[in-house]
Amino acid sequence: MTDLQASLELIGRGAEEILKPEDLLARLKEGRPLRVKAGFDPTAPDLHLGHTVLLNKMRQFQDLGHQVIFLIGDFTGMIGDPTGKSATRKPLTREDVLANAQTYSDQVFKVLDRGRTEVRFNSEWFGQMGAADMIRLAAQHTVARMLERDDFAKRYAAQQPIAIHEFLYPLVQGYDSVALQADVELGGTDQKFNLLMGRGLQEHYGQKPQVVLTMPLLEGLDGVNKMSKSLGNYIGINEPAIDIVTKAMKVGDELMWRWYELLSFETSLAQLAAMKADIASGALNPRDAKLRLARELAARFHGAAAAEQAVAGWHAVVRGEGDTSLLPQADVAVPSEGLRIAALLVAAGLAASNSEGSRKLKERAVRIDGEVFEDAQRLFAPGFEGVLQVGKRNFARIRLVQAA
Repeated sequence: MTDLQASLELIGRGAEEILKPEDLLARLKEGRPLRVKAGFDPTAPDLHLGHTVLLNKMRQFQDLGHQVIFLIGDFTGMIGDPTGKSATRKPLTREDVLANAQTYSDQVFKVLDRGRTEVRFNSEWFGQMGAADMIRLAAQHTVARMLERDDFAKRYAAQQPIAIHEFLYPLVQGYDSVALQADVELGGTDQKFNLLMGRGLQEHYGQKPQVVLTMPLLEGLDGVNKMSKSLGNYIGINEPAIDIVTKAMKVGDELMWRWYELLSFETSLAQLAAMKADIASGALNPRDAKLRLARELAARFHGAAAAEQAVAGWHAVVRGEGDTSLLPQADVAVPSEGLRIAALLVAAGLAASNSEGSRKLKERAVRIDGEVFEDAQRLFAPGFEGVLQVGKRNFARIRLVQAA
């Protein structure tokens, strides 16, 4: 495989669509670092693995020697991205935008190479524009074309209001590509309309139209819906290493392959094919393949030592192999009189409600330090320490402390 073929394979890994592949090939043949842009609207600075799908693709471009532009849409954040919305979104204040933007850097550089990342704010150019400039930009597109967007079309058909400023959002995002002279723009599949807007505006301003690369939305732990905090099916990149490992081990065997393709740096597509063959033949247990990915993800965000400790802790609890003291210990505040087991499971985050905790107890699914526990009336007071477990894969090492 030539270097060019290897580059194309890596760039195309997991991608939903590349427009246009021949343009990408031509630019790679130029032998210069490409300017690869991705925009982030600073509204949700606590990132989860679903957000890192795009960051991973940016990192792959960096590993191939290209320059990545991490664009923080501080100006567009004050408009409010209408993508996928069924109602006008409340714009952020300048203070909100800057506060959220500040939190990005600590997280994104766990994935991106800081030395090959250009962090920009689109207020750099839009802050200089006057009313006449914005009107000239708005003249580049028609209302009819805007209504081709699925979310706008649905709202219009349902007679739901669409504010004029929402029409500006795709234009503004498109103009970012002009200002940055982007060769490639990355985005989710839900952003395709806006990404294509950048191609059109670049042509209008005499630039080569950018290559558009869309990445799919990552399914969450439930294997059905896209990863989302509101659905609770997510793994946050700032979660403790043990939580990343524990949650990743709950991923379904089929979804695991998609996660590997979109999230792994260490496993090539050829290695992935070999792993699939080994599992099909019975030579490899799916659990071991899953653990390899869980270890990689934990190491990416917390370092190799923390990842190994988390994996060892998982083995100790789930497989009964090793020392449970390797698990991180969490303090749980309880009243001086203590809590019964159902309430304690809720306090430790292992049950959603007392009734669920009681049900798990009746099912003999609750263990303390590896032993089945059935005494619903026992009170656990400050000073108690132990490993609580519900089922095979939900557990926590806790210490009870006096509530203030």
